[in-house]
Amino acid sequence: MATVEEGLQAQIRNNEADYGKPIQEWFAVIAASGKTKHTEVVSMLKSDYGMSHGAAHRVSLLARQAAAPPAASLSADPADILYSGKKAGLRPVHEALMKAVQSFGDDIEIAPKKGYVSLRRRKQFAMIQPSTTGRIDVGLILKDEPPSERLEPAAGFNALFTHRVRVAGIEDVNTQLIGWLHQAYHRAT
Repeated sequence: MATVEEGLQAQIRNNEADYGKPIQEWFAVIAASGKTKHTEVVSMLKSDYGMSHGAAHRVSLLARQAAAPPAASLSADPADILYSGKKAGLRPVHEALMKAVQSFGDDIEIAPKKGYVSLRRRKQFAMIQPSTTGRIDVGLILKDEPPSERLEPAAGFNALFTHRVRVAGIEDVNTQLIGWLHQAYHRAT
């Protein structure tokens, strides 16, 4: 099975072959356009260069990453960036969630994203996102699991997930939430 990095490299190679420019040239095209918002860049790549939505989305994301300051991308712990400033008080909640998740097995991949941490096994099963200064949202992939008062549908939150659980404090990292995380972990095969 291909790793996430191998899949990303294959996507880059396919985009270069399909649209006739190396990825660095696309970065130059984006920089020359003066557009900085992701949606504007995607729209420009689609309308001006005929890219599919997926290709334009990936090129735009890669261009943003390439333009990011090196310090942000070199952090040893992605939580250092997520829980800086006003969200620093949520760090113990994040640590409690990660401790629970890491107890499931040694096959968990932590994939930092801008604004959240993706949790993967063979495929993504959850995410941890500090959404406000007082709350972390846990996204879960639990297909066919009926929503409840606490296990909310993820519609309007993140389309990659089926459910969301709002976590305001360490007391919310309880057996119920850990059970849902474990269930999502086991389904990610």
